[in-house]
Amino acid sequence: MPQIHSDAAVKIGRRLREVRQQLGISLEDLGELSQISWASIGRIERGVSSPTVETLVRIATALDVDPGAFLSDLTADDYGVRAHQVTARDLIRARRSDSRRRSG
Repeated sequence: MPQIHSDAAVKIGRRLREVRQQLGISLEDLGELSQISWASIGRIERGVSSPTVETLVRIATALDVDPGAFLSDLTADDYGVRAHQVTARDLIRARRSDSRRRSG
């Protein structure tokens, strides 16, 4: 059995499948409309493959939905353990604090 790519891939795949099924479109039809192989779409839906931005945009366009709908509420943590938990905001805040200490 193929291995799951990531929690994010599973969430994206689940959302994609829900939209496709609500519209009553087969994998084959979506493949034709999006110019992405239906087998690739199936792997995405199962969470085995993580789609590229281009693939996601092509599929979303074919389904007539905003590509962001597939990505909402995802974070880097959905892709596994991150080496750094610091964000740009945290880094800027720390630098400002350090700068104030040096000048004060």
